[in-house]
Amino acid sequence: MKFYYYLLVIFLLVSCGNKKEASTEAETTLTPAQQLSMRLQNIVDSGKYVYGHADDTAYGHTWEYQPGRSDVKEVAGDYPGLINWDLGMMELDSANNLDGVPFTYMANEIKNQHERGGINSISWHMRNPVTGGNSWDVSDTLTVKQVVTPGTEANKKMTEWIGKTADFIGSLKDSQGNIIPVVYRPWHEHTGHWFWWGSPYSTPEEYKQLWKMTRKVFDEKGVNNVVWAYSPDKIPSEELYIERYPGDEMVDIMGIDIYQFGAEDGIEAFRENVKSGLGIAAKVAKDHNKILALTETGLESLPVNDWYTEVLAPAIAPYPIAFVCVWRNAWKERKPEHFYAPYPGHPSSENFIEFYKNPKTLFAGDLKNNY
Repeated sequence: MKFYYYLLVIFLLVSCGNKKEASTEAETTLTPAQQLSMRLQNIVDSGKYVYGHADDTAYGHTWEYQPGRSDVKEVAGDYPGLINWDLGMMELDSANNLDGVPFTYMANEIKNQHERGGINSISWHMRNPVTGGNSWDVSDTLTVKQVVTPGTEANKKMTEWIGKTADFIGSLKDSQGNIIPVVYRPWHEHTGHWFWWGSPYSTPEEYKQLWKMTRKVFDEKGVNNVVWAYSPDKIPSEELYIERYPGDEMVDIMGIDIYQFGAEDGIEAFRENVKSGLGIAAKVAKDHNKILALTETGLESLPVNDWYTEVLAPAIAPYPIAFVCVWRNAWKERKPEHFYAPYPGHPSSENFIEFYKNPKTLFAGDLKNNY
């Protein structure tokens, strides 16, 4: 009897080993983007979400470009689970982005974030290719039309600009030479009026063409480490959310950007905007089998000291988001009121520690150990 028992044990061990090898082999055949998508879906399935903070390790409220530093880590003891970076000014071959972050520093910090278990996302506030102004220059209302029309100077310029971002993103590697996957969120907040690609300055089809030309350049260059995120600003209806959606083949994440404006007097409006906007995004994401995220949010200067636990966390709790990302903490010598995460000594620091301890929130250490 013991002999057959031992044979059964050996069979099970060999079988499990073969399954593990098959599983590992299957994972290695996935592209970096597919691996990140699976990781994000696992997070959603766990009922938790990743906390993100823009430019987190580039600078903070009282410092700039000091390796290892992070306002979030210095308050809560861990790095954010996701860090957003911006490629604005890469199109002009600048050494630094629009907020002064050197692209070489950025690439290294993307590597560091990846190796500590975290996730990286990327946005792009590019210049206006027609006027030469910045992203907020809406003086030429036909910029998008010119950009998406083949053969125009604007089209040629934008195709070249997109190529530069594709080359940068496709070159991101860890210490072992493996390609690092990222969430990429181009043409964001397009339902607003503040960017030259906003809805008042293009038709829905022209906006979709921006996505198509972007994907065409990336695909032709063989870039396979991008999880694509679609992120309008807050919207009142499902029809407006989907009106400029470029298609399921173009998008992996359906997100939305919703900020709070005002201190205590802005709380109810924020809650209603999240309930409406994120609720709409959640429904559409489910219908299209996409990952859901609150791609940008925050309350500048954090005048509500318990904002993280009493406003943000309850507002997003009903929705199966993969991540929530607040905007950056600018160095106080440049923009003293421009911060969205607490820094050491700020009155909301203790509340942020409570938020960090919430079982639903995931920071870099949580991701490294469990996801």
